Amino acid sequence: MNLGLRKIEDCKYDAVSIGEIMLRLDPGDSRIRSARSFRVWEGGAEYNSIRGLHKCFGQRTAVITAFAENEVGRLLTDLIEQGGVSTEYIKYKKTDGIGRICRNGINFCERGFGLRGGIGCPDRFNSAISQMSADDFDFEKIFGQDGVRWLHTGGIYAALSETSAETIVECLKTAKKYGTVISYDLNYRPSLWEAIGGLPKCQEVNRKIAEYADVLVGCEEDYSTCLGIETDDNGDLSHLDPETYGRMLQKVTKAYPNCKMAICMLDTVTTASVNDWQVVCCVDGEVKQTRLYKDLDIYDRLGFGDAFSSGMIYGMLTSEDAQKAIEYGAASGALAVTTPGDNTMAVCEEVEALMNNGDARVKR
Repeated sequence: MNLGLRKIEDCKYDAVSIGEIMLRLDPGDSRIRSARSFRVWEGGAEYNSIRGLHKCFGQRTAVITAFAENEVGRLLTDLIEQGGVSTEYIKYKKTDGIGRICRNGINFCERGFGLRGGIGCPDRFNSAISQMSADDFDFEKIFGQDGVRWLHTGGIYAALSETSAETIVECLKTAKKYGTVISYDLNYRPSLWEAIGGLPKCQEVNRKIAEYADVLVGCEEDYSTCLGIETDDNGDLSHLDPETYGRMLQKVTKAYPNCKMAICMLDTVTTASVNDWQVVCCVDGEVKQTRLYKDLDIYDRLGFGDAFSSGMIYGMLTSEDAQKAIEYGAASGALAVTTPGDNTMAVCEEVEALMNNGDARVKR
């Protein structure tokens, strides 16, 4: 397939994301309610994918975001720099000692186990990035002067505020003008939409954004909730049939002719620690699917889909082969959930070994 990717030599970055990055506080194998210490990670859906693209796949990446100008903002910046992602497009916003002007988002997350599901407890109201408008970023410089081959963003950032949704649209318009390929992860979070208009507002915003996307990514429920496009099995989540979701994706590409590739991640939950994992996509009306990762063991599921996007984008940047891209993505996601934190700790060789049916024997 031909996405019309810009030439490597014409662009400073292979991929850039725009979105919120929060400080994750992780109680490890304990629970939030009983923890006495927390490990610190940086995380955010859009950012996680871009970090993985650099750390695992060696691509040149940067992030567009904003932090409150204080010690937590500096900690987040330091964590991003440790991941090798460029911080040149980060903006810092003056704040007070209370957070009335803006603040940095914090996300308490505990991993699930067995019959106990994981829990996320975000504290992100009035975060700096949610207060920023398109005028705060120089999109002309980023996409025109510097050059970016791929832009990745998602529905979590779109839901943070009215301003966030408007900023995404302006960002996508400029990226489109300069030939940057755009991927958008629908990433529906009902709690984020409840206070700003609920499902009707969610669909209004996401339908508008989807008109700019070359690649749409979502899980089982995202397309029905965000775009109003249903499967023909009435949303039965007990058995995620790839053929059923393939037919749904064909509807998506017909409804959004700009979308060259629509992807659905199928994650059948047996327990918090064991899932079946497979990915299906539609390109030019043709449905493709990855191998099934049956009874995949999960240590920490945060960043599951984000790691998929890392691998998928890498596959498209290096081959523009949709089948290869979703296989990269599925393997990347499968490996990411075997380690703690939002971000993958895998390397490209491990991803490719898994794609080629590698096993879990000790490497000596």
